[in-house]
Amino acid sequence: MGGLWSAVERRAELSPDAEMLVDEHGRRMSFAGFRDRAGRLSSALAQRGVAEGVAVTWQLPTGIDALVLTAALARLGAVQNPVITSQSGRHVEFVLRQTSAALLVAPESTRAVAERVGLDLLVASGLPERDVLIAAAAPSKATRWVFYTSGTTAEPKGARHSDASVLASARAMGERLRCTSADRVGMVFPVAHIGGCGTWLGASLLYGCALILDSRFEARHSSAVQRRERVTLAGSGSVFTQSYLAAQRLAPSQPLFPDVRAFTCGGAGRPANLHAEVKRELGGVGVLSGYGLTEAPILAMASPDDPDEAMAGTEGRVSEGVDLRVVAADGTRLGPGEVGELRVKGPQVMQGYVDARLDMDAFDAEGYLRTGDLGRLDERGYLTITGRAKDVIIRKGETISARTIEEDLLRHPGVDDVAVIAVPDPDRGELACAVIVPVPGLPVPTLAELVTYLCGVGLPVRQCPEQLRVVAALPRTSTGKVRKDELRAFAAGHG
Repeated sequence: MGGLWSAVERRAELSPDAEMLVDEHGRRMSFAGFRDRAGRLSSALAQRGVAEGVAVTWQLPTGIDALVLTAALARLGAVQNPVITSQSGRHVEFVLRQTSAALLVAPESTRAVAERVGLDLLVASGLPERDVLIAAAAPSKATRWVFYTSGTTAEPKGARHSDASVLASARAMGERLRCTSADRVGMVFPVAHIGGCGTWLGASLLYGCALILDSRFEARHSSAVQRRERVTLAGSGSVFTQSYLAAQRLAPSQPLFPDVRAFTCGGAGRPANLHAEVKRELGGVGVLSGYGLTEAPILAMASPDDPDEAMAGTEGRVSEGVDLRVVAADGTRLGPGEVGELRVKGPQVMQGYVDARLDMDAFDAEGYLRTGDLGRLDERGYLTITGRAKDVIIRKGETISARTIEEDLLRHPGVDDVAVIAVPDPDRGELACAVIVPVPGLPVPTLAELVTYLCGVGLPVRQCPEQLRVVAALPRTSTGKVRKDELRAFAAGHG
């Protein structure tokens, strides 16, 4: 299989005039236009010393320029490190040093960071283009990408990917979603995420679907853009889909997505009732959820052909070519229905971390990636995620799943959003603290009321939270994951 640039050239030959990219301002680009502009930009970058193996960090908003830059760097065989725009200067400086970047492409506001590292800054608003003939880098399995984990519970880690692993995740997603050239995809999450410039860009090139880009997510604004562009695949994640649901309920007589066939989810947990609500109120087949991580995207994904109960409660079936094991703490492989840690091999698994010292813990003795997630496979092959191996509360030696408590609390009529965290306790080791966002206009539930409710739905009282914190909104990363590190600091400060 060729590299990303080969996919750019192949798609431009197959459907040169078909629409590939549209932004919120109505700017449009065809597949042939994308190839041509990326080719000109790569020529200019080559004049600045960018070549095969040269590390380039970029930090651009979701838009056409970011994807053109992605393709230009792929043509040169550079090692590109996309950084989400919400990341701080401290994070940017960290990745510039760790990847030994030779160039930073970013807004003028990052100039001070570049100067501290001693780098040349190519200001994003002035990306040059020059028509100079150069040879494209040969496709290979060499490192072409470094994506950093979101760092919600620890320091971010740079996962090294090849074009082959990125395109493998794109192919896995497109196959499960039944993507075609008729699809128009609403892309509102950060383009610098592996799911943006990696998986969805790859899917566009492989399947010919158009990407509708929006640099500023706001449910009413973003749904209006997607309605205008007749989006068929929307969502991008549970937090985005929940916002669309809230907006739809404000105007129930006007469908926000009249052409939609499905909503995609991934990257964070979702309420058990989300699928049914989306199918009933927003349309399409409902929610198609996927499972993966920065180190290995799209390990499993739901399909429009799946039954409703599988769409509602699972992450679909394991992707083709992926060997996913559910193992006990001692590494013993578990059977259908048994919960354990997920370990995987597959074409989309990373090559390792930039800091190679982390690889020993990342892979087991047989070469399987330790995902750190807990889950189970049923007899039909559907995957259910039950939590993180480290996202537990250990109270008096008993391990309690934070996710189980969260899923139960989300069903409470007075709880709009929730995260459960562990807080230290000198006598019992750890306690469970529920951080809730109450439903506007309803009485804020008390801890006693929540415990009574949890016991009523079958949660043992010994697993119920002992503390409650109420917030206006949960802190999240730009891809929708709850920042539990911030919540732990908040809870510690309000002890």
